[in-house]
Amino acid sequence: MTRRHPRPPSILDWPRAMAYYLYIALATLVLGLWGLPQALRGTEAANRVASLWLDQMLGAARVILGVRIEYRGTPPAGDCIVASKHQSFLDILALARACPRRAFVMKREVLRVPIMGWFARKVGCIPIDRSRGKEAMKRIIAEVEAARARPEGLGQLIIYPEGTRTRPGHRLPYKHGAGTIQRATGLTIQPVAVNCGMFWPKRGIPIRGGTAVVEFLEPIPVGHRSTQVMELLEERIETASARLFAEAGGRAEGA
Repeated sequence: MTRRHPRPPSILDWPRAMAYYLYIALATLVLGLWGLPQALRGTEAANRVASLWLDQMLGAARVILGVRIEYRGTPPAGDCIVASKHQSFLDILALARACPRRAFVMKREVLRVPIMGWFARKVGCIPIDRSRGKEAMKRIIAEVEAARARPEGLGQLIIYPEGTRTRPGHRLPYKHGAGTIQRATGLTIQPVAVNCGMFWPKRGIPIRGGTAVVEFLEPIPVGHRSTQVMELLEERIETASARLFAEAGGRAEGA
């Protein structure tokens, strides 16, 4: 039976989380060192190692934490922009596993993390310095175009329009990045709604078992002005995420 609501709080929540993070630290070290020589062969090889790592992360979440992922809709396979609601580390893992050639736009500090940061750059993730404003966006667009010119292409460029994690049932103003990149590159935008934060909170503890949902929504093709694109993107993601929030037992504040 699929548990749509988070499991009730338990005294075992913290020990389970600690066991999970310990296992993942060891798995990351072992797989990372084992995969380094293979990743030197190129992006495709690095992505295969990353997929093995993601399988370990999500498999351990099922076994140790009782957290599962249900995918709805059709994940993209070609070059596109994936614009998703962001609530926790769980939706990062779930999105990355669903996209065969994933590449995140991420804070440049992440690339300094041992092993993980090196692989992130190797699979095509693009660092961003938020303090650089328009210059940072120009660099992202330049890197996207350079990736599209390579034989393997760009893949799925994953962006979080709100710029940070939000608590379930909450929303922040959307940044214009996805619309700007689409206008410059002609890439389709794939919106994604989630309710992962209901099970795996923003701070990562305590984690509650159950089935989180990641839903791929109707793509947004080229043809609209950037402002229209962002309005449409926000409406689709927030409407669907609110529905998933309610499905998992969430209630709007004041309700």
